[in-house]
This record gives sequence, C-alpha cells and structure tokens, in this order.
Amino acid sequence: MNYFNIFKKLHGSNGNMDLDAEFNLEKGEFLAIMGESGSGKTTLLRIIAGLEKSSSKIIVDNEVWQDEKIFLPPQKRKIGFVFQDYALFPNMNVIENLLYVNKDYDLAEYLLEITNLKELKKRFPNTLSGGQKQRVALIRALMRKPKILLMDEPFSALDPAMRKNLQKEILILHKKFNLTTIMVSHSPSEIYKLSNRVIEISGGKVIKNSKTKDVLLKHSGSAKFAFEGEIIDIKKNDVINIAVISIGNQITEIVITKKETKNLKIGDKIIVSTKAFHPNVGKIKKKKIFIILNEKWFKLYLKFFSRVLAIPCQ
Repeated sequence: MNYFNIFKKLHGSNGNMDLDAEFNLEKGEFLAIMGESGSGKTTLLRIIAGLEKSSSKIIVDNEVWQDEKIFLPPQKRKIGFVFQDYALFPNMNVIENLLYVNKDYDLAEYLLEITNLKELKKRFPNTLSGGQKQRVALIRALMRKPKILLMDEPFSALDPAMRKNLQKEILILHKKFNLTTIMVSHSPSEIYKLSNRVIEISGGKVIKNSKTKDVLLKHSGSAKFAFEGEIIDIKKNDVINIAVISIGNQITEIVITKKETKNLKIGDKIIVSTKAFHPNVGKIKKKKIFIILNEKWFKLYLKFFSRVLAIPCQ
C-alpha cells in the first residue's frame, strides 16, 4: 500500500496557505499532479522525498516513511527525483553521475544503452544538450531502483520535439521497470499521454482525483469545447483569409470570413469553439472572439486538435 496524507502550512507569495492532500497510490500507477502556480505541487513532491519537514503521514510499500514518531531522511527513502534543472554534478561525467547514486555498473550500462546515451558516458554535463541532460537525470533517478519516481515538470525547459521524444522514453521506462510515478506538469497533452490518474490541486487542497480522461476530457459527445489562443498573423491566400493562431505550444492556421478579417487584428485573444458539428459563434469580452467554422473546415481542424491533445479522432 502507498498512502499519502500531506499537511504543511505554507507562507508564500500568495499569502498563507495550508497544503492538505490525502490520496492512495497503487504500485505501477502513473499519477499526474496539476494545478495553478503556487498551489503546493512542488512542495508536495519535496515532502514525499523527505526534503521538507511537515505534519504528514507517508506509507510506501507498507513501510512508514513518516508519521508522528518516524521521519526517514531522504537517503533512506527509495525515491528517484527528477528536477526541473537536471541537478547533475558538473564535475562528474555521465557515468560518474550514475555510479555516485549506486555502484551497480551493469545497471548503469544497461540504462545508458536503452536511452541511447552510451556513447556520451564520458562526457561532462556542460557538453550535453538539454534533452541529453534530462535523460541522464532520469536514468540517474532510476539507479536508486526507486519505489516511487518523482518528476517535477521534467520537460519544461525542452523544445516540443524533444519533449515528445522524452515522453515516449519515460513511458517505456515506466512500464519496463514497473515504476510507481508521480509527475507534476502544467501540460494537458503531456498528462494525457503519460498518466492514468490525475490529482488537481487548488489552494493546497485536492479538488479532483480521478482517471486522466475523466479529468481532462471535461466534455464528451455533442458537448461544447473551446480552445483559447492569440492571433499572431492575418494573411490572404488567393480568395481566402487566414488567421495564424497560437494555441498553447502550437501554431495553426484557420480560415476566417471577410467580415471577421475586418473585426480581428494581430494580438487579439480569441476562442475557437464548436458544439459537435454545429459551430457556435459569439463575441466575448476583452477582445476574445468566437471564429466561425463550417462543417468541412471543422473536420480538418478536429484532426489537428486531436493531435494537439492526443485525443483519438474518429
């Protein structure tokens, strides 16, 4: 059994707040934690790792890591922690970073092999790319043979292509080593691809704890859904007008009417919205505008958004 009852009084930029989160975690689960900045997500990971003191009860694999009487220090908790900033030792090369955690040379060689890092094992961190550093940080965490793998926004500093590649690698390693993983992330697509359960935290409290699809796919069937973005360009291609829109980390082009071209300008915040195959059109406040999509174009954009959100498209 893995049981977490986390409590800590926080004093941050948003004022005083109680971090109060209780949940169970089955072996082999991939749990994602999401929520606004300052809600206590990183602190929760640090408490589980034993890096911060708190009034918590933590039981992992039926072993008490923390309660009213017991507090295991980080080195006695079988935790692997992947930080945002890699946290590699700059004076050690790749293989030395791994062996510092665990002197199991065979395991280190195996992890280097399956992550395509074997040729880089004598390189120092300052000679590696961001993606290579993050892979080293990940397998260094696995060198501990952790009961719980913790990841704090592990892809935040990487470009979209590298994020996608590392997501695949983490999912492979998670299944291969039967890991129990907790990841903090702000990316819905990332959470959707990797996790099987999501906890959403707001103001230090758990407001949602359910299967990933139940949390992220807020609407189904004929329900309305919308994507908020910003117009970064408006151009004309032959007889059609096109708005170039930034949505999250993606850039897409949407055909707009002549009338909409007059009403829209670069920098406008907009919402692309539809209800099944019957578009809804309407203005909203603060320069947010609903864009009209006919059924033909909607089908094309549905395929695009399916890729963005990793939602299977029928």
